[in-house]
Amino acid sequence: MITFQVKPDKAADFESRILEIQKQQKILPGCRMAGYFKRFYTFDGVETGLPPREITKIVKCIKYYAWLEFESIEACGQAKDWFFETHLKEINKLLIMPFDMNSGYTL
Repeated sequence: MITFQVKPDKAADFESRILEIQKQQKILPGCRMAGYFKRFYTFDGVETGLPPREITKIVKCIKYYAWLEFESIEACGQAKDWFFETHLKEINKLLIMPFDMNSGYTL
């Protein structure tokens, strides 16, 4: 899982770049799945049982999340290296801070 905090004025650029990156990731050796989503809703201030409320105001960034699944931890490492070598600089320019990357096993 990767969390990207994108500068509001760079969101369109981020989305177009990440869709191209996603196409490339899906064909990397050992990649089972590569998905991205944009945060549109929040549970902050929502009462129990009610649906989340739509985010209507951007405070400092727009959050995007990536989830990637690989056949092995080695394939994950190779994909990480590929991403860093080919896209790290261009993506970092669009963020308010470096992205947060986590790895683990599906339960």
